[in-house]
Amino acid sequence: MQDGHFADPELAGLYDLFSAFEDRRDFGFYLPMVMSTSSVLDVGCGTGALLHRARELGHKGRLCGVDPALGMLARARRRTDIEWVTADASSVAFDSDFGLAVMTGHAFQELVDDEELRSALTAIRKALVPGGRFAFETRNPEVRPWERWPQQYSGEVTDASGAVVRSVCEVEEPVTGDIVSFTHAFTSPKWTEPRVSRSTLRFLDAGSLVPFLAEAGLVVDEQFGDWDRSPPTDKSPEIITIARKP
Repeated sequence: MQDGHFADPELAGLYDLFSAFEDRRDFGFYLPMVMSTSSVLDVGCGTGALLHRARELGHKGRLCGVDPALGMLARARRRTDIEWVTADASSVAFDSDFGLAVMTGHAFQELVDDEELRSALTAIRKALVPGGRFAFETRNPEVRPWERWPQQYSGEVTDASGAVVRSVCEVEEPVTGDIVSFTHAFTSPKWTEPRVSRSTLRFLDAGSLVPFLAEAGLVVDEQFGDWDRSPPTDKSPEIITIARKP
């Protein structure tokens, strides 16, 4: 998960290790779009793994990653042939610069309140050239994925020093409406006490997404229910949206 607890510089260094708990088939979906577009903006880029991979595959154009977490950007900046900007989605300050904007790792769900969501979509639309696309995903609330998180996102990894770091995920109950809050408790023998963080995500259904996009001046071109581009259903794990600036 690409959430706020990895803003901690040391935990940010573990992000890609913990991401192994999550199926990253999303890269197989987004990379062809990235590689076919000369200018790409990755909003909520985290450690920059997607743009790093694009450069490794030979992307020659403009790549720019934006994230508010300094710890994550410190990891991203290991590559200096990509632009890295410290900002959140609402404060992206580009004007008709990019042919494609993406939000991966369910970063879109971190836009919790209506005004934050509106501001982010407006900024992203402004950053796109006419005809530019915005691609992102959000988990389908109908399948209640948070019920599986304590098992799915609890586990341990070994860091570069050989120390074991364990993460325990707990969802705050009861879950009401479209907001889900949860905690991650990180422990390691090398630390004197656990590091606990709390995150909150919003689960919008497919029908609720469209009005927000339309209000920002974005038109939905396609929606999929999974990374194999299958159509969305009530049982689909994802709501993958490709919108366009007219």
